[in-house]
Amino acid sequence: MPPEPRVKNGHPPKVCQSCDRPFEWRKKWARDWDDVRYCSQACRKRGPRN
Repeated sequence: MPPEPRVKNGHPPKVCQSCDRPFEWRKKWARDWDDVRYCSQACRKRGPRN
């Protein structure tokens, strides 16, 4: 059975839509965590996977 995902400050990790890697909540994303889709600027520029 896989371990439970780590929850940081009450926010479960998300998966980047560009690179498919999991990423965790950061304080700089506090205001718009629900809208964050990419783990980095590079992935955001690359856009979603095909």
